[in-house]
Amino acid sequence: MHKISRLIALIFIFNLLIGPVSATMNVIVITDPNGADPNGAAAGSMSFAQNMFQSTFLMSKEKRFAVLSGGEGASIPRLMAIMDVINRLENGATAAEAASAANSYPGIRVMCGGPGIGAAVGGSFDAYVVIVEDDGTITVTPYSGGLAVLPPGKKGAIIHLRNTHGNPKYGTATRVRQETAVNIGKMIRDGYPATYIVGKVFEEVAKDAGEKYGGGAVNLDSGVSTGDMFTPENLNETGYPMDEPYVKVCDECGWSIGYPAAESYQVCPIDGSKLRVIYAYEALKDAITVTNGSVSVSVYGTEEAGVVQTTQEIVRASVRKNGYSAEAIARSINRAIKNGFLVGVNYVEPKDINVKPSSRAVGVYYTPLPDDRTAPPMELPVSSNLLDLLGNIQTALGFVMVLLVLFRSSLISSFRRV
Repeated sequence: MHKISRLIALIFIFNLLIGPVSATMNVIVITDPNGADPNGAAAGSMSFAQNMFQSTFLMSKEKRFAVLSGGEGASIPRLMAIMDVINRLENGATAAEAASAANSYPGIRVMCGGPGIGAAVGGSFDAYVVIVEDDGTITVTPYSGGLAVLPPGKKGAIIHLRNTHGNPKYGTATRVRQETAVNIGKMIRDGYPATYIVGKVFEEVAKDAGEKYGGGAVNLDSGVSTGDMFTPENLNETGYPMDEPYVKVCDECGWSIGYPAAESYQVCPIDGSKLRVIYAYEALKDAITVTNGSVSVSVYGTEEAGVVQTTQEIVRASVRKNGYSAEAIARSINRAIKNGFLVGVNYVEPKDINVKPSSRAVGVYYTPLPDDRTAPPMELPVSSNLLDLLGNIQTALGFVMVLLVLFRSSLISSFRRV
């Protein structure tokens, strides 16, 4: 709760400095109400609007719920509604009991949910509730304002969608909201996990309704989030377009490069392999989906653009080929640094790689380069200690030469007297 409180305080400061922060697409999907499936509950938000920071989706890893916000009301009432909903969830409320708090704040929408508590949306909204029975029966019901509920213990989803003013596809939300809800029901019936379905929702809404800027998504069962992968880098800007290419990846060595720089590469510069294009909605799905072969990669010591994403791809490729070997991971990372594909960080050693095979996790600890340098010193055939020694000898010889020049007359006279 303390972490969420600090985040809300930051959101409050953001809202004092920036323009509207409003998600126009919110979705929660629950394919395993019991919480046994590590990918059985997921949620996400995006919009055509600016400032799609992570404030549009808050997640409690401990209690496995998400709170998604939006609406056309003022910022401070929205924050008050979010806090009210979180407090209710922290005190054991169901999603329906918590989301109903939004009705006390004009123009505000709050959606919340998770395994065990169901899902609900309250306040000002246009949404569909999808319920899929065990026999495969799909029910898709429209709601507009008030409270809409996916009961605890039920497989299903809630999707809210409106169009942002200025969106070239304004007017498509009503049709796309219904079509996407029906498709969600079919995917739940056919056995797809929640994380996969949320990725498909992002794709469909971005392409067909134009509410396409991240935002991002969360995996409520496994506590995984896209974080700032798609959120805007600067205030009062839009996030990343979820229907556009996001990164090119070499499946052999793990080298990757994000767009727009990726447009200049057709093959991997390290091994010549053909690069695979990953769209943003695919990257979102991959980021929140946990599998037996997946690796959680944490990067520390740098905030350089592109370093985190590239490191994650390199580590995952190394683990696939060599297992959880700190030595192999370090070699792969250093090769990328040497070739200029990771900038602003120094070479790593195996001791800088923290591997935890039991939890399928790897931590990489970088040392940033000083003085805004982008590349570490060249690897020379002699040690730096020898170079220091040679430098000291050269300095001493230079000092002797200076003395000879300054006192040459005295020295010549002394030699003559001898």
